[in-house]
Amino acid sequence: MKLDKFISMAIEQGASDVAINIYNELNRIIRFSNNEITIVKEIVEKWAEIYVAIKEKRAIVEVNDVSPNSIKKAVREALEIARRSQPSEIYAPLPQGPYTYNSELLKPGRINMSPEKLVDYVEAAVNAALSEKVGKVAGILTCSKGRRMIKTSSGVESESYYQDIELSIRAFASEDATGHFVSIAADRKDFDPEAAGRKAGEIAKLSINPKVEEPGTYEALLGPMISANFIEHVGNSASAFYVDAGLSFLADKIGEQVASKIFTLVDDPTIPRVVGTEPFDDEGLPTRRNVIVRDGVLETYLHNSTTAKKFGVESTANAGLIIPRPFNLLVEGEGRSLEDLIASIDDGIYVTNNWYLRYQNYRTGDFSTLPRDGMFRIKNGSIEYPVKGLRISDNMLNILKGIREISREKYWIKWWEVETPVYAPYIVLEKLTFTKPQ
Repeated sequence: MKLDKFISMAIEQGASDVAINIYNELNRIIRFSNNEITIVKEIVEKWAEIYVAIKEKRAIVEVNDVSPNSIKKAVREALEIARRSQPSEIYAPLPQGPYTYNSELLKPGRINMSPEKLVDYVEAAVNAALSEKVGKVAGILTCSKGRRMIKTSSGVESESYYQDIELSIRAFASEDATGHFVSIAADRKDFDPEAAGRKAGEIAKLSINPKVEEPGTYEALLGPMISANFIEHVGNSASAFYVDAGLSFLADKIGEQVASKIFTLVDDPTIPRVVGTEPFDDEGLPTRRNVIVRDGVLETYLHNSTTAKKFGVESTANAGLIIPRPFNLLVEGEGRSLEDLIASIDDGIYVTNNWYLRYQNYRTGDFSTLPRDGMFRIKNGSIEYPVKGLRISDNMLNILKGIREISREKYWIKWWEVETPVYAPYIVLEKLTFTKPQ
């Protein structure tokens, strides 16, 4: 579709900047429960995001109809919203293109999307979980492929293709003995449904007959599912938008030690054929590798053109036209085996998963969250028994500074509690505070 006429129309009607992103996506979804496939469906989605700026006044309109008439109407609507909106403090024009993009990032990995192959993946995951002697298994597999087009008033025009597959599987050994794991990939060579099923089954089997544990402060081992959730919150809090809005525990901390010296966190969409790969951001800037935290020191916030101008720095190519965001998050550095991490803990609790993380104070990082699925008591370097009846209530900066070790093993994690793909390890914390659930 030629987008030039819509750009020209907006400029003629007073826009200083226009960006149009159009997406076409095919999703094949398989749901399963009680060890059997229950739903197989295919969804085709098309949507457009239209950004319009009249100097300091900005607006974004999203529509699910990408016909020319719909886009024309959305451009007019965006112009009207922008005219009525309050001006922002800063006007930053869209980056001036054109740009050259890494050709390896413009094309997708290889994933067999045939329904027969996807069913094979689900059956392999279910059978692997059942081999651990659990009673039932449930979950969802989603395989997607799509195309993204971008056109801006500042000379950017390109398109990219993407493909990914996600499996989330939960095993039930009893009503209060469950395990959950995922496998996600942007190329078939990295997808391992059997390993995800087996891991979920192992956790569930070990969780049978949990004991109610006493609240307190313990050493802690975080599994990749929960460590990914915490890490995503660090990445999101590095967005300059949230820093500026007073909603980030990383505010005013550039150059400061915000985490343990063994912790390095990177946003890197420039790795070909991994989840989160992107050749350009929503303003059309070529993406780049950004080290957010290096050896515990906060190095950068994530910026689009507007936040970069306000902070007096360059954009990190993380637009979000309004809210800069990470594309993916990778914890870097060598570590020890999971067995060694467990052996290093004298008096601790191993948490495999969590959900419903909520902040009491975004600015300070005080939060609470509920452990989910298997949770285990560790004594003298050994897992002793499963536990239940605890809530985690702590502070994000305390957790980051209390990281003692990370594992050698890392896993790509993404599910409905972790929306940004995270390459997450097991993490040992010096201490973590557990309270009683309300």
